[in-house]
Amino acid sequence: MALNFANNNSLSAITSIPASITGSSLNLISTITASDSATVSITGLDSTYKEYRIKIINAHPSVNDSRLVFQGSTDSSNYGVTMTSTAFRAFNYEDDSNSGLDYQASADVAQGTGFTRIGILASGGDNDECCSGEFCIFDPSNTTFVKHFFTRMAETGAEPRAVDGFAAGYFNTTSAITAIQFKFDNDSNVQSGTFKLYGIS
Repeated sequence: MALNFANNNSLSAITSIPASITGSSLNLISTITASDSATVSITGLDSTYKEYRIKIINAHPSVNDSRLVFQGSTDSSNYGVTMTSTAFRAFNYEDDSNSGLDYQASADVAQGTGFTRIGILASGGDNDECCSGEFCIFDPSNTTFVKHFFTRMAETGAEPRAVDGFAAGYFNTTSAITAIQFKFDNDSNVQSGTFKLYGIS
């Protein structure tokens, strides 16, 4: 087997790296920039990729103490797919008065059809506060199995604190999931934020 080496003189000439070396690749499909939006709907999930990832960048609520929530759709217009999920978080206050790691029973969903949290803690509405992270869904076009997802979010809490939130679960349907919708609860709009959909190859 031949070995290939790179040195400082040859790195500048590299224009791409084969997927066989890097593993999976992120393929940008769409970008939505929210501007005082009631909802953000991500469409374009189909059989092209086995995994889709949505990057959420600096999502900022118009109302303080609001959680970012999501739901799926099987027709890209109605959002109410039955799901089951679980969540936990780590947190630390700005003034270092409290910190912890805990299971979030209040964020769990058991065969629910409403919107559920991607943001484990309520996000702050101050001008410098926001949440960022990702939502991943696996094989959404499969018509045999349920559709697994997981989320990870970094948040600035309404009570100033850093939160690292995790959630995972599944849409309990064998129908294809074609879209995911995000919004803030507490009658809050998505005042600003960038949502990028990637297919993983």
